[in-house]
Amino acid sequence: MEDLARQGYAMLPGVFTSEEVERITQRLFEDFAAYSGPAVLKSRDRIYGSRNLLATSTWLLELAQKPVLGDLLEAALGNDVGLVRGLFFDKPPDRSWSLPWHRDRTIAVRDNTLPTTSFKSPTRKAGIAHLEAPDELLANMLTLRIHLDAMTAENGPLAVIPGSHRLDIAKEEPPLVLQASAGDVLAMRPLLSHSSSMSKEGTTAHRRIVHLEFAATKQLPDGIEWNDFLPLRAT
Repeated sequence: MEDLARQGYAMLPGVFTSEEVERITQRLFEDFAAYSGPAVLKSRDRIYGSRNLLATSTWLLELAQKPVLGDLLEAALGNDVGLVRGLFFDKPPDRSWSLPWHRDRTIAVRDNTLPTTSFKSPTRKAGIAHLEAPDELLANMLTLRIHLDAMTAENGPLAVIPGSHRLDIAKEEPPLVLQASAGDVLAMRPLLSHSSSMSKEGTTAHRRIVHLEFAATKQLPDGIEWNDFLPLRAT
């Protein structure tokens, strides 16, 4: 929790065994194959991502209920924490991509046409309404990134600016490139500034990530509602 508060992220090593990672991956792709909606993103008949994992795989909530993850979520966000969005992406070796420095400011909502003074920039992604959320809401969210593959210098790793989630340049540290093993979980605040580089030419490694976003409360300002809110603990 100290790293999360000060740096805006914490790497949790070995949360899932290689056997568990294999089962998670197999189950995900079985779900993708059975789903025909816009939540699954394909190119050249290959699945490379999903903007709405909760349309295909609500069982992913079970992964966050592992004690090491569930305890972290409750310590960071309180006892009313819930899963509000799930993403999947791959960085295939033959179709790499990069992302510039950014913060994760949008949330998935049921209706982005309602009048609001708290949210802005309505968009639609894979058929789901999104809004840019206020900083105070994003500060009470936490993302868990489950690594299904190792993340190395070869396959376009994530870089972060430690401390940038506090939105105070004086408290930021120099950029840092992260590495992870398959089964590791990265916990990060949405307001942490991060980027992603291209995979190196000649690599054969994928970089597949399950990205799960959690919020401290089901209640949102101005009558806005989460597109999904799955409580971490059954009531």
